Amino acid sequence: MPVLSSFYGIIVRMYKESGTKHNMPHIHAEYSGDEVVVDFDGTIIEGKIHPGKFKLLAAWIEIHKDELEANWKLLSNGEQFFRIEPLK
Repeated sequence: MPVLSSFYGIIVRMYKESGTKHNMPHIHAEYSGDEVVVDFDGTIIEGKIHPGKFKLLAAWIEIHKDELEANWKLLSNGEQFFRIEPLK
């Protein structure tokens, strides 16, 4: 699964699921063994992550929403994704 970004120990990935388990644009984020699936509005679809790290992730999603949407379209079309700047 392509890594879009990583910051403060959070690894953010995205891929187009062939089985359409989550039938909407979303990311997967991992931190310290936990994983969460989040849509581009910052809503948790499934999983869990440390609440403080989720706040950082939600802020990053808000800042980079347009880039996330562009990457979703690229990956959905089988094209190469681009990395997104980490939260600083």
